[in-house]
Amino acid sequence: MSAPAPSPLDIVDATPLPRQDEVLSDAALAFVAELHRRFTPRRNELLALRAERRDRIARTSTIGFLPETAAIRADDSWRVAPAPAALEDRRVEITGPTDRKMTINALNSGARVWLADFEDASAPTWENVVLGQVNLKDAYHRRVDFTDGRSGKTYALKPDEQLATVVMRPRGWHLDERHLQLDGTPVPGALVDFGLYFFHNAQRLLDLGKGPYFYLPKTESHLEARLWNEIFVFAQDYVGIPQGTVRATVLIETITAAYEMEEILYELRDHASGLNAGRWDYLFSIVKNFRDGGAKFVLPDRNAVTMTAPFMRAYTELLVRTCHKRGAHAIGGMAAFIPSRRDPEVNKVAFEKVRADKDREAGDGFDGSWVAHPDLVPIAMESFDKVLGDKPNQKDRLREDVSVAAGDLIAVDSLDAKPTYDGLVNAVQVGIRYIEAWLRGLGAVAIFNLMEDAATAEISRSQIWQWINAGVVFENGERVTPELAREVAARELDAIRAELGEEAIAAGRWQQAHDLLLTVALDEDYADFLTLPAYEQLRG
Repeated sequence: MSAPAPSPLDIVDATPLPRQDEVLSDAALAFVAELHRRFTPRRNELLALRAERRDRIARTSTIGFLPETAAIRADDSWRVAPAPAALEDRRVEITGPTDRKMTINALNSGARVWLADFEDASAPTWENVVLGQVNLKDAYHRRVDFTDGRSGKTYALKPDEQLATVVMRPRGWHLDERHLQLDGTPVPGALVDFGLYFFHNAQRLLDLGKGPYFYLPKTESHLEARLWNEIFVFAQDYVGIPQGTVRATVLIETITAAYEMEEILYELRDHASGLNAGRWDYLFSIVKNFRDGGAKFVLPDRNAVTMTAPFMRAYTELLVRTCHKRGAHAIGGMAAFIPSRRDPEVNKVAFEKVRADKDREAGDGFDGSWVAHPDLVPIAMESFDKVLGDKPNQKDRLREDVSVAAGDLIAVDSLDAKPTYDGLVNAVQVGIRYIEAWLRGLGAVAIFNLMEDAATAEISRSQIWQWINAGVVFENGERVTPELAREVAARELDAIRAELGEEAIAAGRWQQAHDLLLTVALDEDYADFLTLPAYEQLRG
């Protein structure tokens, strides 16, 4: 008797979307189901290991390089696989969600790479998850052009040779996709995003002279990188493409991963492309892991934590040295400024800050960097052109002058800045405004001339939580308390009501966003991720 066929994936509580069958085909869903059967159990074990590690940090208020992997760090002989031609030059990368307009604008932006984002810049509504896959599939077949029905403006792709190379970012390991289930169990969002994209596009990308390239977010250990490597090996065999075709760039955006950079590259060495310095999630991770570590771990206002802070310099310089030692690309952080169409003076000041930031990164040895808006591409390009010239990267610059001790990465008290009342107000403002947009299905949101995503909302709510629980006192003698946070949030909601009007307030999700921010900022039990309780309230 033959074995029974594996149970198919169920599409649960999801409104049918136009063209969804093109990506949710039986064959594609069978592949995602197989990923789920094989790899979700290990995903679950790794999430449990995260919690155990956090408990150890809470007891000791310290962290270090792993003694059990010292031999990997000491072995100078190994390197990651050589970069494919399409990823050899990554001097400017643009980030953004995968809606149709952004798909065209990002591919046409002049950046060398587009980070096509299903993670922090995309709220995981069913529409965003499915139609984002449709848009990328259409782009690779040059079927993505469209005319905006409201403005009448036409959006069309430039010739292939002028388009950015796509590096797709799936969701982090902690998020499930409630609309796709196997025997009543949701499939991890990471496997849905990766699986659908890889199944439909891997061979097509090879035909175009590129390949299935990925950014891996929220990684906390080399064991999590090992799991991704096992997934890549299985997936390449499943669709019949050569091993080593996949390339992955890992975001070093957690404090625990910062101590395992070499090990992460080692686990992915046949598929590794580089590491990226993800600033806001990194700060969020420091707060999350050391939130009960006392005054020396209290971060000041987020805008006061620049990349020149000693502990941030240690992090970025170690990243460059690690990558170049192992033949990988080092990709710098985000320039999040959104140009104003009305205030050229604001633009002038901001552009100079962006230029200085990108000049610093290029001078430090980074091979490329991120921007959030097409207008910033030429500025970042100029910074890297000055250093690289005709070279595609500077991986030959080994930065052997860099020496980082374990304590340097968590020396938060080396920064000469303190929390301020204005910083509390900004955290509340950004938190409410971002969460409201996220609950309406928007993941990348322009707030006060900055492109904010889930990472900035995470640092905002985490700082409120940390300041309250650490008993922070501002210079004026006022202590940060739950009552003060509620007062600031109430005033912000009133200000938004005055700014937008009652009709817009009623049509939006403002009260819900206000309440959710206070829940995750004031609860005694700190939520690991804001997006977990937020997802329960997300429609669609």
